[in-house]
Amino acid sequence: MAHHHEPSILLCLLLITLSLMSCKEVLASRHLLEEPTQPKVPELPKPKLPPLPHIPEPKLPTLPKPELPTVPQIPALEKPELPPLPKLETSKLPELPPLPKPTFPTLPKDIPFPFLSPPHSTTTP
Repeated sequence: MAHHHEPSILLCLLLITLSLMSCKEVLASRHLLEEPTQPKVPELPKPKLPPLPHIPEPKLPTLPKPELPTVPQIPALEKPELPPLPKLETSKLPELPPLPKPTFPTLPKDIPFPFLSPPHSTTTP
């Protein structure tokens, strides 16, 4: 027959196991920090690089400044005169008589409201 453990017991066992596993690393790191005699690491000699050769700056030849040609003056154009537009004669619209205002039918005040269940009684027995 299969035996089922309570989930809370398994959770407690898991937490205890994890806490015991992490304890070893904490003790080991404290041991390393508290150790007074740590080995000295020898310093490596720094390599000496040869000096870079000096490169003279190249001299650019001076270029003559170009002269721009003058722009010829364009004579001003005359403004054209437009002929006057003829006035359009519009005819008057015929006046319409005022429209009668619509009247809405009145709704009855006591409209039966459909219920799925019978309405509650308002009188006390």
